[in-house]
Amino acid sequence: MVERVSLTDEAAALLRRLTEMHGPLMFHQSGGCCDGSSPMCYPDGEFTTGSADVHLGDLAVDGVDRPIGFWMSANQYEYWKHTHLTVDVVKGRGSGFSVEAPEGVRFLIRSRLFTDQESATLGLL
Repeated sequence: MVERVSLTDEAAALLRRLTEMHGPLMFHQSGGCCDGSSPMCYPDGEFTTGSADVHLGDLAVDGVDRPIGFWMSANQYEYWKHTHLTVDVVKGRGSGFSVEAPEGVRFLIRSRLFTDQESATLGLL
């Protein structure tokens, strides 16, 4: 099975800490400008998803009981559907709405195009 989204070890470590502080979490990637182009991490249920959003997958984090859902706006997905996303974390100030903001770090997306084989498996060719 081809994953559309994954995470670095550093992001997983931060998500373990954030889950202890906030409970179950979820991500949403909106595709706006500035902080809107960063993945936003919320307590699960605090951000309402709907028909204008695409569920890219669930991130399994060792030590976290529940997978962390990753959602993207459908408009942004149209641009990124041929891309594998990796959630990473870097030092810096992110959006005040994302739960990692007080930690002095922010989540960041690193991306690569799917291989032809991955694209075929996902029905993108």
